[in-house]
Amino acid sequence: MKALIKGGRVYQKGTFEKVDVLMEGRKILAIDGKGEMKPDVVYDASGKYVVPGFIDLHTHGGMGIDVNAADKEGFENIGHFFATQGTTSWLCSILTDTKEQTLQCINHAVDHHKEQTSAVHGNCADLLGIHLEGPFLAAEYKGAMPEELLLLPDLELLKEYQEASNGFIRYITVSPELVGVAEAVPKMNKLGMKVAIGHSGADYDTTWNCINAGVAASTHTLNAMKLLHQHEPAIMGAVLESDIYCEAICDGRHLHPGTVRFLLKIKGMDKVIVVTDSIMAAGLQDGDYKLGVNDVIVEDGDARLKSDGARAGSTLTTGQALKNLIAYTGKDLEEILPLLTSNPAKMLGVYDRIGSLDVGKDGDVVILDEGYSVVDTYVKGRKIERKGV
Repeated sequence: MKALIKGGRVYQKGTFEKVDVLMEGRKILAIDGKGEMKPDVVYDASGKYVVPGFIDLHTHGGMGIDVNAADKEGFENIGHFFATQGTTSWLCSILTDTKEQTLQCINHAVDHHKEQTSAVHGNCADLLGIHLEGPFLAAEYKGAMPEELLLLPDLELLKEYQEASNGFIRYITVSPELVGVAEAVPKMNKLGMKVAIGHSGADYDTTWNCINAGVAASTHTLNAMKLLHQHEPAIMGAVLESDIYCEAICDGRHLHPGTVRFLLKIKGMDKVIVVTDSIMAAGLQDGDYKLGVNDVIVEDGDARLKSDGARAGSTLTTGQALKNLIAYTGKDLEEILPLLTSNPAKMLGVYDRIGSLDVGKDGDVVILDEGYSVVDTYVKGRKIERKGV
């Protein structure tokens, strides 16, 4: 079936053009302002923005479902909610947990992915892979990580996880100061994982040793890490000085708007990746929730551990993050979009198929109204049908 998105302002190569987008099956077949496209279905995007689908590389769930406890149906429901918020591709972030629970979560994620790669794509965002947040993290900056389950680098355990996932673990967060991490980074890369650093109080030199070993990114930059001091730049100084990508949670709680502007000015617009770090409470009211093994309470949309009040992820969505960034920075939509689209795709190494609207790429498209709210979403050429609507 050929679906035509007609009459909208289409984001291409950093600007908006009045052209039409034709998708056939899962792919973008043509982008053209002229000529006859002969579609089977036409979507009228007049007065709206047509942009690439958002990519969330760090999230623990939403709509009442925690990734660590999700079954195949749970992943489908999380992915559906994300798609309605503009996310077309995501990594499920498994919080540090027992080996048994981690393997169970991996298996459910893989089962869900197998269904998505069948002939008919599901009514949800595409699960790109798995993000392991831990267990190789420092206790001092553990945040919401259960300290008793944190480990020193164990490549045999990681290989077991990757084999169980059929290579589906694409991303892992580690702390540079743990003995053996710098030596393990190239091996993690060979296992097919991009490596991020975070949850860390590492000093400047130790951090640089890891970065030079092949680190790709920094996890929720400036959160759960030792901050910069003029005499001891620490992990924050190395991350900001380097050319690695920086995740940023732009919910107005994890980072002050001025801090977001500071980060963008230092790193540049091409090196910051917006993530939600959302938990199961995203999309729901305040109340009691879980994050892995942790009990969490959400008040006024702010998620914190019941045990010690430490912040525990967010209730942010990618659609809201987009609007927040425009408000924080005063920048135009076209300047902000790469933080949610091309930047994460490039970091993860999948820009050849997602992250922009180009012929031959996947038909991952978001329709925004003039206030930048998500109106409709296409995932792999299929329009997401909102449940209950």
